Amino acid sequence: MSLLDPISHALAAVVATAHTGLTSLGADPGAGTTWVLCVAAVVVTVRLALLPLAVQGVRLAHASARARPHLKELTARYKGKRDPDSLRALAEERRRISAEHGVPRLGCLPLLLQLPVWISMYHLVSDVAGGSPVGAMDAGLVASFGAASLVGVPLAERGYLGGGSTHLAVVVVLVVLAGGLSFVTQRFLVLPNTLSADLPEAMASAQQVMPLLSALGMAVAAAVVPAALLVYWVLNATWTMGQSAVVWRFFPTPGSPADVRRVARVERAGRLSPGA
Repeated sequence: MSLLDPISHALAAVVATAHTGLTSLGADPGAGTTWVLCVAAVVVTVRLALLPLAVQGVRLAHASARARPHLKELTARYKGKRDPDSLRALAEERRRISAEHGVPRLGCLPLLLQLPVWISMYHLVSDVAGGSPVGAMDAGLVASFGAASLVGVPLAERGYLGGGSTHLAVVVVLVVLAGGLSFVTQRFLVLPNTLSADLPEAMASAQQVMPLLSALGMAVAAAVVPAALLVYWVLNATWTMGQSAVVWRFFPTPGSPADVRRVARVERAGRLSPGA
């Protein structure tokens, strides 16, 4: 039994519940659109459950941005000092500044908590596509899923070349959508909302190429994953883009290019207002 089995079983319960609900409303239990809606239900359920972690991530970014100038000044003050007393004082000052601005010690915890969910979703779809029941996804539902198709492409089929030109076209469209949404989100919403002025040149350059690498990674992975997982990626990437757009527009990281745009927008609105 894997440590991720409880999460996979919880996700399977969401899929099974959504399928039961949709069929009770008259949806065809074996139709591809019904199963796509079940996948959408998983995306909505998971992302709503993870929303508090996303909010915590935004708060962390803001706290880190507020603490950054003070930490930079502290590092400059202790530059070149390597004696034990100075190192101890530096560590204490860093802890004090981080606590003062609300920077948690486990800053990466929100992201780490999301990784098991993503991995569990991959295993759930892979197992069900392979014909193995998982939790509430019993043999009947697994068989129904295995026979379902989207525009003629079986949702359980893997790779680019499963069933001729139609299969290839559908998979390519899904990959382009998933990769494109991921690229646009990272390049135009996440990067402008990230502080990179003081980062080492290599790290700053890596941030610039990450959106492209992410999109290429999806294109490579599409060769081995079921089509249903590509649907999940597209829907999840759509949610991520919308969520990132809200953060970029209304809650940008202080000092980031997105925040500069927000300040300029507020000032421009103030000049244009009748009472200004």
